[in-house]
Amino acid sequence: MTTAHWLGLFTGIAFGFLLQKGRVLRFEKQLGAMLLKDMTILKFMMSAIVVGMIGIMLLSDAGIIKLSHKPMNLGAILLGGALFGTGWAIMGYCPGTSVGALGEGRWHAIFAIAGMIAGAAVYAELYPILKTTVLAWKDFGKIGLPETLGVSKWVIVPLFSIGTLGLFAWFEKKGL
Repeated sequence: MTTAHWLGLFTGIAFGFLLQKGRVLRFEKQLGAMLLKDMTILKFMMSAIVVGMIGIMLLSDAGIIKLSHKPMNLGAILLGGALFGTGWAIMGYCPGTSVGALGEGRWHAIFAIAGMIAGAAVYAELYPILKTTVLAWKDFGKIGLPETLGVSKWVIVPLFSIGTLGLFAWFEKKGL
């Protein structure tokens, strides 16, 4: 295995450990998130986004990594979001939490994982059709928020971080 493989394995195990310790693998947390009554999962993910955003920007500025945006395609976002949300609502797991739940010994999560694999296979088979229809809708190209707004990424990062902390404070005030 290469260093990249070892790093991927280590970070995957660490992320799974944090998912478990944050109790976001629990069904009641998943249900609470879908009913907008428990923001534990949102707080967990927003924390991960802020930490990841800062780390990626620092690594980019240091020249260790090169940022490469995926094209911002409206059709792909709408289709992917609808499929992701439907799968989460039906199974009560997103991809990360389903694998984590299986790791905890919740064998019913295997159905969510099987569904994701089957969905990926169906998507691969339908890709030629999707490429000329849904995936051709409004392609904005490889853009990011800083480029769209015409500001430095270091304006976006603190604003997003402060907004996230404000949202967390509001959640806590509301008991979410």
